[in-house]
Amino acid sequence: MKTSAIVALSLAAGAQGFAPVSQGRVGTQLSESLFDKVFGMDLFAPVKDQNNYGARAKKNLKLGEIKEGSSYVPAGLSAKQYAELRQKEAKKKQENYERNVKKAGVFIDYTEWYKKRGTDLSQNWKKDKNLGHNMAKTKYDWSGLTDKKQYAGTKK
Repeated sequence: MKTSAIVALSLAAGAQGFAPVSQGRVGTQLSESLFDKVFGMDLFAPVKDQNNYGARAKKNLKLGEIKEGSSYVPAGLSAKQYAELRQKEAKKKQENYERNVKKAGVFIDYTEWYKKRGTDLSQNWKKDKNLGHNMAKTKYDWSGLTDKKQYAGTKK
């Protein structure tokens, strides 16, 4: 009985040596493709609020220096004159940007506008010349009758 068990065991071991090795189930999940890598990048990680209005103030933006001989200077201007001109333009641009940042997020609340206009029961808004619409103010009278300024805006 011992011999038959040993013979059976040796035959099983010999047959198992020629059988292919089972590697288990191979994963079918693909590795990350080039498309996934590129579009998964956070290209704007250092500046999370880069698209928020007013984010330019948080960036380290500065005007380049004009150097004599190595920088572009328009004909008829000295390097110093051109640098002063660029400084004035940069200051004007910055003031305009700051003025517009103050206007960001200003809107008319629909509920308040609707209450002020009134309900649809009376239809009085329909008789108004602008049919209940809010009209934007313009700087000039565009009718062509006068050249006089109508609205100068707010100055601080």
